[in-house]
Amino acid sequence: MTVSGFDDYRPPEPPRRRKLGGKLRRAGTGEGRGEVPVVPEAEFTSYYGRPVVKPPPWGDPIAVYLFLGGVAGGSALLGVGGQLTGRPILCRNSRLAALAAVGVGAVALVADLGRPERFLNMLRTIKPTSPMSLGSWILTAFSAGAGVSAVSEIDRMTGSRLPLGPLRRLLRVLEGPAGVEAAVFAAPLSVYTAVLLSDTANPTWNAAREDLPFVFVSSASLAAAGLAMITTPAEEAGPARALAVLGVAGELTAIRFMEKNMDPVAAEPLHLDGPGRMLAWSERLAVAGGAGALIGGRHRLTAAISGVVLLGASALTRFGILRAGIRSTENPRYTIEPQKSRLAARRRAGVIHDSITTSE
Repeated sequence: MTVSGFDDYRPPEPPRRRKLGGKLRRAGTGEGRGEVPVVPEAEFTSYYGRPVVKPPPWGDPIAVYLFLGGVAGGSALLGVGGQLTGRPILCRNSRLAALAAVGVGAVALVADLGRPERFLNMLRTIKPTSPMSLGSWILTAFSAGAGVSAVSEIDRMTGSRLPLGPLRRLLRVLEGPAGVEAAVFAAPLSVYTAVLLSDTANPTWNAAREDLPFVFVSSASLAAAGLAMITTPAEEAGPARALAVLGVAGELTAIRFMEKNMDPVAAEPLHLDGPGRMLAWSERLAVAGGAGALIGGRHRLTAAISGVVLLGASALTRFGILRAGIRSTENPRYTIEPQKSRLAARRRAGVIHDSITTSE
C-alpha cells in the first residue's frame, strides 16, 4: 500500500561541514573522501581598497631635509674638531657648511609644511615625548650656535667689513663657545629624524626603530666628511678622511643589523624597485668613497672625487629609506603579516610562561 506523494521521496543528504584548509567533507566519511576546495586562498585586501595605514604626506623636500640635517650635524662636529686641533681651514669650511646645510634644510622643511608659521607654532611648547617637538627645539638650538660661529668666519673672510660695529668684539668672544654648542646638538640633529620616522605606524620604519638611528648618524658622518674632503686641502682634511671611513663602516654594519632585526615582510620594501635600487647604489658608492678616502685621500683630486661619491651615497640612503616607508603603506600585507607574527610570538611566549608556572 502506498501513500500518494511519497513514492518519489528521497532521504536528505547528510549535512556537510567545513574543514580547515578551505575544503568540505561529508560528515562521517572517514578520511575526507570527496573533498573539494570551496574557499579561495586569502588575499590581503583592505576596506574599500584603502590602505590599512595612511601614507605619509611627505615628498622630496623632506628627503632633502633628512639629508641636509645629517650634513649639518656632521659638519659641526668637524668644525669643532678643527677648532680644537688647530686646523683653521677645516674649521672655517665646516662651520660654513653647517650653516648652509641647516639653512637650506630649513627651507625644504618649511616648503613641505606649506607655511613658515607652522614651524614657529611647534616652538610654542615643548613635549619630551614628541620627536617632532624635540626636533624643532634641537634644530633651533643648533642653528643658533652654527649661525654665530659661521658669521664670525664670514666676517673674518671679508676683512671685518660686515656692518657689525661693537658686536664684532662680542662675536669673536662667542665664536668658540657657539661652535661647541652647535657640536653638542649635532648628533641629536642627525638622529632625531630617524626617531621621528620610526615612531609611527608605518610598517617598515617602525620595524627598523632599533637600528635606524645608527644608520642615520653613520650616513651623516660620511656625508659631512665627503663635503669637507671636497672643500678642504688634503693636509688639513685628515679628520674628515677618518670620519668618512668610520661612517662607511658604521652605515654598512647598521644596515645589515637593521635588516636582520626587522620582520622579513616589513623589510621587503627596502628591496622594491625604486627604494631597492637607491639603497643598493648607496652601498656601492659608500664602499667606493670609503676606499678612495682611505687609499687616495691625501691626493686632492682623489679626495674631492671620493667626497662627491660619499655625498651621493648618503643622499641615496635617506631617499631610499623614506620611499621604502611610503611604499610599505601601499600593500596591506606589509602591515598585517608582521602583526600576525607578533601575535603568534606572544601566544607562544604565553604558553611557555604558563607551562613554567604550572611546573613550579
